[in-house]
Amino acid sequence: MNIVFDAELWVWDARRADTWTFVSLPADASDEISDLTEGSRPGFGSVRVRARVGATTWTTSVFPDKARGCYVLPVKRAVREAEGLHPGDTTAVTLEVLTRPA
Repeated sequence: MNIVFDAELWVWDARRADTWTFVSLPADASDEISDLTEGSRPGFGSVRVRARVGATTWTTSVFPDKARGCYVLPVKRAVREAEGLHPGDTTAVTLEVLTRPA
């Protein structure tokens, strides 16, 4: 499953000192991921993905965020620096879901 979308980078309020930066997946894509991986998600409900922002590709996980009602993708500092991104910027994101149902 591949997902392409544009999203704004935001900083997780609970950990501002650590600058955990995320993008939120669209609700329809989050629903598709949830349906595809039902029964195979580990404890936190994370789902393995291959992410691409600009020319940078990395493997990570998306996590369900109950407050936002969608999955969120952490965008690590190395990616933000390589792509010249800052919180509040909007970027194109491509995700490939790597987790398959059991």
